[in-house]
Amino acid sequence: MKNLIIIGAGGMGRTIYDIAKESLGYGTEFVIKGFIDDNMQALDEFRNYPPVLNRISEYEPGENDVFTFSIGGDARRKCIENLVEKGANFINIIHNTARIGSNVKLGTGNIIAAFTSLGADCSIGNFNMIQSYTVVGHDAMIGDYNRLDTHVTCVGGIQINDETTIHTGAVINHKVTIGNKAKVGACSFVIRKVKEGDTVLGVPAKKIN
Repeated sequence: MKNLIIIGAGGMGRTIYDIAKESLGYGTEFVIKGFIDDNMQALDEFRNYPPVLNRISEYEPGENDVFTFSIGGDARRKCIENLVEKGANFINIIHNTARIGSNVKLGTGNIIAAFTSLGADCSIGNFNMIQSYTVVGHDAMIGDYNRLDTHVTCVGGIQINDETTIHTGAVINHKVTIGNKAKVGACSFVIRKVKEGDTVLGVPAKKIN
C-alpha cells in the first residue's frame, strides 16, 4: 500500500484530499498519509484531516510515499522538480466519476477531478490539474503543468502547450492552440491562437496585456 502525500494544505489541498478519497485506487492501492506545507499551522483551524508532516523543502520521500499537488502558479513546477530530484514518485489522481475515452494517453502526476470527460484519442502530459465538469474533446493535446478550471470546454483537436491557466467556463474552439504560459479569462470564447505568455479575455477572446 502506498502513502499519498499532498503538496499544499490550503483550501485547494483540502479539496484534493476529498478528490483523492473518491478516486480510483483509494484504499486498495494508496491511503492518504498527510500534507506537506511551508505553513506548519495550515490545518490548525480545521478538523478531520491528516497532519501536516513537514515543510515542503524539508520533506524526504519515504520508500512507500507517492505524491500529488494542490499548489498552482510558478511554485508548482519548482516544488515538483525539487521532490523528483529527491526520488519522489507522483501518481495520477482520477476521480471515480471521470470518463476516460478510448486510447487516451495520460502522463504522470495529473489530477482528473469529478465528472470530467477526456475524449477519444486525446493526449494529456504530466502534472496537469483538470477540475470538475471540464471536457477535453477528441484528439486534443495538452502538455505539462497546466491548470484547467471547472466547466472548461476544450473542443476536439485543440492544443494546449505548457504552464497555462484556463479559467472557469472558458471554451477553446476547434483546433485552436494555446501557447506556453498563456492565460484565458473566465467565460471566454477562444477562436484563434493565443501566443506564448498572452492573456486573453472575452467573447470572442482578445489579448488584454
